[in-house]
Amino acid sequence: MFKKILIANRGEIACRVIKTARKMGIATVAVYSEADRDALHVDMADEAVCIGPAASKESYLVMDKIIAACKQTGAEAVHPGYGFLSENAEFSRRLEEEGIKFIGPKHYSVAKMGDKIESKKLAIVAKVNTIPGHNEAIAGPDEAVEIAKKIGYPVMIKASAGGGGKGLRVAYNDAEAHEGFSSCVNEARNSFGDDRVFIEKYVLEPRHIEIQVLGDSHGNYVYLNERDCSIQRRHQKVIEEAPSPFVDPEMRKAMGEQAVALARAVNYESAGTVEFVVSGATKEFYFLEMNTRLQVEHPVTELITGLDLVEQMIRVAAGEKLPLTQADVKINGWSMECRINAEDPFRGFLPSTGRLVKFLPPAESTDAEGTTRVDTGVYDGGEISMFYDSMIAKLIVHAKDRNAAIARMRDALNAFVIHGISSNIPFQAALMQHPRFQSGIFDTSFIAKEYPKGFDTSMVPHDDPALLVSVVAYVYRAFTDRSASITGQLQGHERIVGDQWMVVRLRGGGQKENHPVTARRIPGGYYVEYNGKSYEILSGWKLGESLFSGTCNGESFTLQVARFKTRYSLYHWGSRADFMVMSARAAEMLALMPDKPAPDLSKFLLSPMPGLLREIAVEVGREVKAGEKLAVIEAMKMENILKAEQDCKVKKISVAVGESLSVDQVIIEFE
Repeated sequence: MFKKILIANRGEIACRVIKTARKMGIATVAVYSEADRDALHVDMADEAVCIGPAASKESYLVMDKIIAACKQTGAEAVHPGYGFLSENAEFSRRLEEEGIKFIGPKHYSVAKMGDKIESKKLAIVAKVNTIPGHNEAIAGPDEAVEIAKKIGYPVMIKASAGGGGKGLRVAYNDAEAHEGFSSCVNEARNSFGDDRVFIEKYVLEPRHIEIQVLGDSHGNYVYLNERDCSIQRRHQKVIEEAPSPFVDPEMRKAMGEQAVALARAVNYESAGTVEFVVSGATKEFYFLEMNTRLQVEHPVTELITGLDLVEQMIRVAAGEKLPLTQADVKINGWSMECRINAEDPFRGFLPSTGRLVKFLPPAESTDAEGTTRVDTGVYDGGEISMFYDSMIAKLIVHAKDRNAAIARMRDALNAFVIHGISSNIPFQAALMQHPRFQSGIFDTSFIAKEYPKGFDTSMVPHDDPALLVSVVAYVYRAFTDRSASITGQLQGHERIVGDQWMVVRLRGGGQKENHPVTARRIPGGYYVEYNGKSYEILSGWKLGESLFSGTCNGESFTLQVARFKTRYSLYHWGSRADFMVMSARAAEMLALMPDKPAPDLSKFLLSPMPGLLREIAVEVGREVKAGEKLAVIEAMKMENILKAEQDCKVKKISVAVGESLSVDQVIIEFE
């Protein structure tokens, strides 16, 4: 077994590998860019080596620097994680030439299966079901349009070296094929250093089902059941679960055997994932691609099988045999994973970067009801950078069945506190309670169909507003009780503000709702009277805490509360409610105050996110039609195309290509 390994990655996956290596008694080496100097994986590792500037192409993607770090520290093996160089055959080959073990498949397997064009040809030879399409690299956007028309829309335009949703677009017409090809080429070149693109038929009502495989150097192979990754947004996975509510035992066996046949065909050694697209109507499945690395969503497989996949990768790389046969693989319960990303679901899921003012994930636990697990590479006070992907953490649960897993995930999301940047937690919470998700009947278009105009809290109205009003009354009363108990001051809450007041709920568009309440202290909490009913709120909550856990008339709940001077915000089940508390007279006066109109910004193109300005597609004086491309911003390794919302004429371009943009910075001014 290795004595020391180097992790050629960052963030959550680097921390994940370090945990397993530590458990196995293996020393670890972290590599880091200048932007990651204070990152969690650097602190966790036994040693750390700086390998260059923030940009990935100058640090994490530079093979020479990683190999030099191995030699400098005496690392015997390299775990590549996912992304970066994890599916780069040249990297695997060079490590082998240097006498350094690659904790992953051999370079020839990576070359054959990491290339989506070649892997599809191999799949056909191995008698694996494949999607109709054009399996050669395409020269340009015009050729892409012609090929797409021959295949028949809709089509998928895919980067041969792609992964993680990068370098992938769905096109329904010629214009989308032309534009999608260019974006795929750019993303693939920037993310993988390989700009080859191909096209295949887009399967309607598709479900994304993937099979986890393991192989060793002794010819042993197993498949570890399936994961359902159909809940996606812009081809990036949002929720993953194992097993799939769609797959029956016969389909599982057929898909698993084809996945193993493909792995065997390339002498695959390590953990790998064979991805299939499955027709929701016919249950026919087609080979999509093979990821020759560890998947982001590997924890759901670990929790239903009891295997540590990182440990198995390390043991296989060290020459050991797999510890199990296919007959040993079972399915224990149900597991789900939510990707917690730095993005604002209320602003079209735009990237959100900055300081994690507060980062308080739910406590990891295993009890009689199941498991809650958090895999992350950040910490309270850390920074979310524009240079890397948007993942903050992975929240994983395990329970006896799917309904119990959903319930456990909802509780865990309620208890996940992130302040300072926006996250997709409200959206994840909304998905967990969506009837179609709960039914298990959905496909990869679920989010696009259910949220065609984006997401806002009006889509998840709270089903118990009395609970929210009662908690606000509790919190306000607790703060005012403390204010009234300063030594030498008037004693008693009632002598200062009384025990009756108005809780005002603030809604969008300047709308307000008045809720008269009465609250009095009782042992362990407060007794609230509201709308003719009584609510006994008992809690051990302390002033200033973000998490509020307790019982309301005997029913347990957990929500988040934030206080901003006279305002209170509550977060629960994906919804946010804002309140003010005041006297009845003050509430009447507030209702009479006019709301200040928002400024007219229609004459400006503003940057919707922090990022790098990659392209300005217009010039001063040009007449622009609605829907026409204006600019391209790169943020968190993804290209974002900004288009005109109406017909206009360019008056001024305020920034230059290559500049870093801040949120709401003016890019273009119109006449």
